[in-house]
Amino acid sequence: MSQGPARPIVRAAATTTKPLVLSHTALSGAPRARSRLISADHARAAADTGGVIGVWPNAADFPNLDAMAMGIKRMADVVGVAHVGLGTDLLGFIRPPVFTSYAQLPALARALLKAGFTSVEVGQILGGNYRRVFEATVV
Repeated sequence: MSQGPARPIVRAAATTTKPLVLSHTALSGAPRARSRLISADHARAAADTGGVIGVWPNAADFPNLDAMAMGIKRMADVVGVAHVGLGTDLLGFIRPPVFTSYAQLPALARALLKAGFTSVEVGQILGGNYRRVFEATVV
């Protein structure tokens, strides 16, 4: 496994007794030193703790909600649906993200269904997985 910018993920995954949350990221084949993006190996390390990886709506990576849904699908193909969530960052972008308001949740849900997820999986991705991790972490 490459260490690169996500080295703390590997170290945290190796020592935690609780699920990890990577709240604002997406997959990259070659993450840069100062990027939020992670490799598939790093995503699997977090998922192996029972955690959730939040795919963030960066317009540079995902120009529209359909593209974001496909980015979520790529993450789910790597770690499984139970380990994927929505990683919003509505006010933390230099330029506007593709997902700018929670009023877009129905449109994102439709895009996820179109990408091949079931309605149960969409519920997991849009909050159910975070709830599971929250319950496992605070109890």
